[in-house]
Amino acid sequence: MVILAFLTTLISLIITPIVIKYAKKLNATDKPNYRKVHKDPIPTLGGLAIFMSFLIGLVILQPVSEYHLAIVIGAFIIIILGFFDDLFDLSPKVKFLTQIAVASLVVFWGGLQVEFINLPFGGQIEFGFFSSVITIIWIAGITNAMNFIDGLDGLAAGVSSIALMTIAIMAITMGNIYVATMALILFFSTMGFLRYNFNPAKIFMGDTGAMFLGFMISVLALLGFKNVTIISFIIPIFILGVPISDTLIAMVRRYINKQPLSSPDSSHLHHRLVKFGLTHKQTVLFIYALSAMFSLAAILFSMTTVWGSILIFTIAMLAVQALIENLELINSEYKPLTNLLKGLKQKP
Repeated sequence: MVILAFLTTLISLIITPIVIKYAKKLNATDKPNYRKVHKDPIPTLGGLAIFMSFLIGLVILQPVSEYHLAIVIGAFIIIILGFFDDLFDLSPKVKFLTQIAVASLVVFWGGLQVEFINLPFGGQIEFGFFSSVITIIWIAGITNAMNFIDGLDGLAAGVSSIALMTIAIMAITMGNIYVATMALILFFSTMGFLRYNFNPAKIFMGDTGAMFLGFMISVLALLGFKNVTIISFIIPIFILGVPISDTLIAMVRRYINKQPLSSPDSSHLHHRLVKFGLTHKQTVLFIYALSAMFSLAAILFSMTTVWGSILIFTIAMLAVQALIENLELINSEYKPLTNLLKGLKQKP
């Protein structure tokens, strides 16, 4: 473990400055606009540094799984997609269709599917044909979700690192060596990159990194918790609570405000926290803490009873709803929980 941590982090620390120079030569920079919070152009393509460090880690440790080849080939395609998107700003349609194609590759060629879940009070739900559809939607959805939160220095890298360490810890406790090894290689590769990506950032991971991390985390989360109880099925949702909730909130917001679902806006969680007066660094640390709380909930979720799980889930959902209303993540009028509490307070 110590050797793995040292090697992959060191490789990432060495490769990232090289990628910074390479990105500047290609003029691959993220330029400021009304949705961006940085003031100057910043080199992008940082995902290449994470990916190359990850590949070297794979060569050294050579983890083995029946899904391994499909996952690595899928990761290569995602990296190529992100690279061209960072250079040429591809359309959302092209990106989404490619993500669906990669997810389909992992599902149909690699054989990774969520086939059934066991119900807590007995019985089983088998997804049949829909197992493929559910798995493809999960992979493509998380790949996009990680991209949505990549809006501040170190945000996506830090949230990804927390998710990866949580997946690794839970995989170790379950005896899943492949998932634990893959998650740890990716964790230390990302931590080395974070040295240059944290505020003030010298490089952004770009779509190259955000989509790669989203893809890998979605696949590793599935490998760790597929075909188990409905309680365990919720665990990866908790681990990825920040990107999933931010994405779902954005979809609801755009629907309620009658905006196209694919249209960008400046009302994501990190945008609202900055508008409410937090500095960039404070916003990132706040979201780190939120992500860590989701991860802790996931770990507790896996250890408790059914009723304990229901309690944790209820508390988490109420906390998310309170955050939505206080930060006005939908709009200033959407406050059902606040209105309910006010109504109860006014009753004699």
